[in-house]
Amino acid sequence: MSAPLFLVEELPAGRRYVLGGVEGHHAATVQRLRVGESLLLADGRGGVASAVVAAVGKGSLELTVSELRHFHAPDPRLTVAQGIAKGDRGELAVQAMTEVGVDEILPWAASRSVAQWRGDRGAKSREKWAAVAREAAKQARRTFLPLVGGDPDVSTKQLVQRLSSASAAFVLHEEATERLSQVELPAAGEIVLVVGPEGGIDDAELATFTAAGAVAVRLGDNVLRTSTAGVAALSLLATRLGRW
Repeated sequence: MSAPLFLVEELPAGRRYVLGGVEGHHAATVQRLRVGESLLLADGRGGVASAVVAAVGKGSLELTVSELRHFHAPDPRLTVAQGIAKGDRGELAVQAMTEVGVDEILPWAASRSVAQWRGDRGAKSREKWAAVAREAAKQARRTFLPLVGGDPDVSTKQLVQRLSSASAAFVLHEEATERLSQVELPAAGEIVLVVGPEGGIDDAELATFTAAGAVAVRLGDNVLRTSTAGVAALSLLATRLGRW
């Protein structure tokens, strides 16, 4: 079994380090790590430290750090504008997309989104997505923590600006004729992928996106749920880009 990963604000500066707080509690009390067991510390920005448990305290671990490494961010960057969905479908999408390597998730307020993020509810919903992404990144042993953009969500107008500045932009649409498996991909920059909510992307939104330079694409003949379309597309892109 691979060593568990815990997120910290800053990597250890020396050989000894105390993992406390929420992560320390989870490591010592929930996962019950013991002296001699290995773990990883990551800052979510590409820095990773290998460490061994030297002592176990109440809700904390004393560690011996053996190695520090720094990784470069993947290029091109993969961003998904995920249509806000009702229930837990959005959170399921965030979890799975994080596990397969999304770099940023934009909660998109599509015209057909049943759920609306407004006021305190919107802020709490965005925080929930960010928390889901954080836990999924730890589970997947990711060195980079994906961002969850939006304030708290992204409007169609704001999304158009993001699409127009991307190196490549694609909209998943069931009536598209081009396939994501065959379109040309950039070697660097940012790839933005738009995934609609349960009701899909309406004609006006699609026209606006394509006018901004996005290309409508499909994955295959089957129509996927909003909670699975993004992860399927990311899996394909990760393979084509050599991440997998």
